Amino acid sequence: MPEAVQTLVGGLRAIELHYRPIRESSSGNTAFLQSQTRLNTPGLGTLMPENFRDVAEITNQCISLFDLELLQAMEAAERFVEREVVFGWLSVYMPAEYLRDIRAERNLMEFARRYNVHTNKICFAVSAKLLEEKDGRAATVMKNLRNRGFHFMLTGFGSDSCPMMKLSEFPVDYVLLSPEVTQFLGKTERSDGAVKSIVDFVSELDATAIADGVSSLQQAEKFFEFGCLYTAGSLSGKYVTEKYVRKKNDETET
Repeated sequence: MPEAVQTLVGGLRAIELHYRPIRESSSGNTAFLQSQTRLNTPGLGTLMPENFRDVAEITNQCISLFDLELLQAMEAAERFVEREVVFGWLSVYMPAEYLRDIRAERNLMEFARRYNVHTNKICFAVSAKLLEEKDGRAATVMKNLRNRGFHFMLTGFGSDSCPMMKLSEFPVDYVLLSPEVTQFLGKTERSDGAVKSIVDFVSELDATAIADGVSSLQQAEKFFEFGCLYTAGSLSGKYVTEKYVRKKNDETET
C-alpha cells in the first residue's frame, strides 16, 4: 500500500463516493450501503463510472483508482460507525485486476487496521468481467479475503453480456441482479418464471440475491415472493453524498 495516496486534483477530491441504500424488503430498513464513484478530472469535469471504468481497467490506472476509492470508503465506514449509522456493510468497487495481486490480502488488512474498520463492514463490488478470469488466481484471493471477513458482491448478473454459469467458480456472498432482470417482471408468466429461476440459481450457489432497478412496490413484492429479500433502485433510494447518510429514528436514512 502506498505510504501516501494523492487524493486531490486541482483542489478537488480526485474521487467522491456517493451512497445508496439496499433495503430489506420485509422491514423496509436499510441493510447495506452501495457506493458509486464520481471521478473529478481537470479537463473533463466529473465523470460517472460508465465514462471511465473501461478505460481505467485496460491500464494500471484501475489499481491507483481503487486505492483512492478504498481510502474514502474506509474513512466513510469509520465515520458511519461513529455516528451510529446502521448498515451491515458498505460496498466499494474492486477491479478484477486487483485480485491477481499477491499483495492484495496484506494491503487490505493494513487498510482495515489503519482506519480501525472491521473487515465485515466492507463489501467489494466486482463486475461481471470477473467471470472472464480463467486461471483461478482471482477466485483464490477472493476466498482468502472472505476468510478474513470481507464480503464480495457480483454486480450486473443476468445481463445479456454476463456468462451466468461461470458464477459457480467464484465464492461471492451477494449477487446484484442487473436492472435488465427487473424489467422482465410482469411481462408474462414465462418471464416471471425466468426471473425466479435466476434468483433460485443464485441461492443454490449459497449467495444472496439483491434486485436492482426496483422502482415499484409491486416489483419489490414479486421479488420477495421469489425469495429475493433485498432491493435497490429508485424505490429504495438514490445515491447521495456522505453527509446525507445519517441515523434517524434508529434507522439509516439516505
